[in-house]
Amino acid sequence: MANQAKYEKILDALQTLLEDRSIQTISVSEIAQTAGIGKGSIYYYFPSKNAILDALIQRNYEKPIQTARSLTSQPDISPFTRMAMIFQACRNSSSEFLKSEGTTASGAQEKAFLHQKYLNHLISELKPELAAIIRQGIERGEIHFDRSEALAEIVLIVLTVKLDNTLIPSTREEIEDTIAGLVSLLEKGTGNPTGSLNFLMTI
Repeated sequence: MANQAKYEKILDALQTLLEDRSIQTISVSEIAQTAGIGKGSIYYYFPSKNAILDALIQRNYEKPIQTARSLTSQPDISPFTRMAMIFQACRNSSSEFLKSEGTTASGAQEKAFLHQKYLNHLISELKPELAAIIRQGIERGEIHFDRSEALAEIVLIVLTVKLDNTLIPSTREEIEDTIAGLVSLLEKGTGNPTGSLNFLMTI
């Protein structure tokens, strides 16, 4: 328990420092000082500063990923409803993790770097879960498509990038238009009636 508490302190320290500093300007020594532990202890848990950042991202997005894994085992729920639930959980986690960004001193390049790491983690972790949900929909005759992995990746990339709205900043109207286009393609490509997936536009 004590070791886990120290591990969490290290992650908390980095998140605190990221509120008004860029990752490049934060040293391992500063993380240790903020966490109230010795620098040597940092390397017991993490081989590098980047490893700490990766662990922090993993911790902050643990909830939506666990939500996805839980929903994979609930085939009685419509696959598209489960998709919507997963993306809502992702959006909530992103908002919480990035809530301090308005006051951060990091520049556009720094933000793009961090967001790229966030999105890479989400897409790589969620793709197999979403693909499994799509396969279940195919087996039940609710989805008519023969490339579950490809469909999962397409949906993840479009929705995470547009809802994150940092890598490609867009107006609300532009985001709505892109998601409306995705919904239309999903309906036509999976054999669902027009308008049946409109609830995805409220994510």
